[in-house]
Amino acid sequence: MAVKGRNKVSPEFNMSSMTDIVFLLLVFFIIASTMISPNGVDVLLPKSSTRTPNKGQVAVSIQPGNKFFIGQREVKFEQLERNLQSMLEGEENPAFVLKSDETIEVQYVVSVMEIANRNKYKMVLATRGK
Repeated sequence: MAVKGRNKVSPEFNMSSMTDIVFLLLVFFIIASTMISPNGVDVLLPKSSTRTPNKGQVAVSIQPGNKFFIGQREVKFEQLERNLQSMLEGEENPAFVLKSDETIEVQYVVSVMEIANRNKYKMVLATRGK
């Protein structure tokens, strides 16, 4: 007497649910990657007890080797003031963030501070928390 089961297991696999998951993951990572804004140039900021918030302002960076950047674009020091003037022209409270590597000589930081003082710009010196 042979007993036959009523429920038969199908060896087939439906790929539609797997493609839905892959598609949702793809959409998630595309949306998440657009929310990340690059900070510009990598510099090792000096330490302080508080951390400077990044609000998407104009960023001036000084890298080792005395390379100056506005955002991600490298500029010569002689052109820095002119480029800042054109970028901050027409703003109500012109301001920028100075991101200086901790190994940079103070004279270069002071030179950028003088540019801010001459043009009546507010400047924030970016630091990293301890």
